[in-house]
Amino acid sequence: MAKAAEKAARSSVWLEGTAHRRRGGGQASGLDRARIIEATVRLLDAEGLAKFSMRRLAGELNVTAMSVYWYVDTKDDLLELALDQVMGEVRLPDPDAGEDWRDQVRTLAREYRTLLVRHPWVSALVGVFLNIGPNNLAFSRVVQRVVRRTGLPPKRLTSTISAVFQFVYGYGTLEGHLASRAAAGGMSVDEYFQQALSAVTAAPQAAEVLRESQEIMAARGGDTVAEMLERDFEFALELLIAGIEAMVTREGEAPGEG
Repeated sequence: MAKAAEKAARSSVWLEGTAHRRRGGGQASGLDRARIIEATVRLLDAEGLAKFSMRRLAGELNVTAMSVYWYVDTKDDLLELALDQVMGEVRLPDPDAGEDWRDQVRTLAREYRTLLVRHPWVSALVGVFLNIGPNNLAFSRVVQRVVRRTGLPPKRLTSTISAVFQFVYGYGTLEGHLASRAAAGGMSVDEYFQQALSAVTAAPQAAEVLRESQEIMAARGGDTVAEMLERDFEFALELLIAGIEAMVTREGEAPGEG
């Protein structure tokens, strides 16, 4: 069991020297790794992680399943490659550009949220792989460099990164789920929300909680679900930034700690 755990911890397409290697044994006409990864992302976006298979991918590419294995060793390797591919869509600020760290944290948080909503399958894979592909590493490097500029001591940086980006991960994941459920039902997000609200209103056990929530929801404002989600996200993000500012002051006033 210990050996299995060790193997799982070390397993990564980026560690095994296969990230840019094509297996021997022939070549499928018109096929290459870039095209395979592109088709993988397209299928994952359209059908979700649960329905994805190498056989389904081969059908999308109009080749045999064995042809795909000339370019990638396993399904997990392909998913890891697809994960890093979409991370390349995140527009990264330049930590050395002289921009205020607050604005750069906002940019990174918004970009990460957009990625999670655009590709709902990403949430399920983030914690599965080691995430050490070039695009993931570029994102991590910029996040660390921006958060260093807050003025917090090094011992607080990982907690700060977790507070911001685990919040974004949770928010973007739930928002992505909402969009996926609406799409599965052939509805817009607003239509799905109204249908769900009607169902909840009709449930006796939820009536009291809903009554208590109505004032809060009305005060939030927003004519569409997108507007409501945007307002909630932006204010929550400002709370986190204000918290970082407060902790910078507190850490500066505290007696020296190791």
